Amino acid sequence: MSDYAVKYELLHVEKHTGARLGKITTPHGEVMTPMFMPVGTQATVKGVSPRELKEINSQFILSNTYHLWLRPGDELIAKAGGLHKFMNWDGPILTDSGGFQVWSLSDHNHITEDGVTFRNHLNGDEMFLSPEVAMRIQNNLGSDVMMQLDEAIPYFETYDYVKNSVERTSRWAERAQKAHKREQDQALFGIVQGAGFRELRKQSAQDLVSLDLPGYAIGGLSVGESKPEMNRVLDFTVPFLPENKPRYLMGVAAPDSLIDAAIRGIDMFDCVLPTRIGRKGTLMTSNGRIVIKNAKYKDDFSLIDPETEDYGSQHFTKAYLHHLFKTNELYGQTIASVHNLRYLLKLMEDVRQAIAEDRLLEFREETLRKYGYFEPNARLF
Repeated sequence: MSDYAVKYELLHVEKHTGARLGKITTPHGEVMTPMFMPVGTQATVKGVSPRELKEINSQFILSNTYHLWLRPGDELIAKAGGLHKFMNWDGPILTDSGGFQVWSLSDHNHITEDGVTFRNHLNGDEMFLSPEVAMRIQNNLGSDVMMQLDEAIPYFETYDYVKNSVERTSRWAERAQKAHKREQDQALFGIVQGAGFRELRKQSAQDLVSLDLPGYAIGGLSVGESKPEMNRVLDFTVPFLPENKPRYLMGVAAPDSLIDAAIRGIDMFDCVLPTRIGRKGTLMTSNGRIVIKNAKYKDDFSLIDPETEDYGSQHFTKAYLHHLFKTNELYGQTIASVHNLRYLLKLMEDVRQAIAEDRLLEFREETLRKYGYFEPNARLF
């Protein structure tokens, strides 16, 4: 297979690291990489409009197959003309397979070679998800990038368990590829699993690369292991992935982790972190982490973050945002969520610039020092 719906072009490799400056072409436009994708679980990024996403230069967003399957249903979204029209977003969309939610939201799931049986977390109904069902749903949604169904393996499982799971996930990827009905306008990515076992990560990557898919994700990280451990796994996994395909690290958004993964050759990231913590009143700023509900911000009339270009950061003070959170005004959650997203999007813009200038390691040092990562007892993410 060579005529992919989604294509990757490598533009430059940073000379001191494995970091890649690239471009991904999709049916809904081109995006520059490395890049971060805001998460719109229910066909909306919580508290943020598509217009605001455009204003802060979001290139790509992610939506959730499991939740959209349950509500409003993939067939209804297909009737609306697909997910892009349904949510009025004209940029690229990636949908996950729903597998992670099956493992994390249902207390009663049973996995077999056919797929996984589980309880709908909304009403308790028994449901069944297989590689073929995940493809059917995502074909109906019409996303630019679809993910295969995989088993979200706990990081600290035994070698034998992980080996069996990896082999099943590889077989599921082959089934997903055969079930995919819209190769001309949707790209199927495989998901490399294997927990912390080098041999199993290699096996998983080689199995998936043999299918010649348009792109590859690395799953099963940022699930409780330490950051050095995550970097260790990336160090021995990324070299098994092809240079001419995009590489996607799932579920990561901490600033240091984004930079460290980009250094190791990752192109795509997503996570709910910026909007989730934003709704609770925690902000990522150019000068570090801020908990805006803290009393010290009650009479702080400085701008939220003059170096981050979103509307709220440029026009509102910390005292005003503190007031909105203390009075439970919903607009405060929007200001904080938009700000956090713009902070990460700007961070990735700066990462791309640093790669182009062959100074990513210096950029990492400058950014993390300014953020406060090197302070004693720093509380980060």
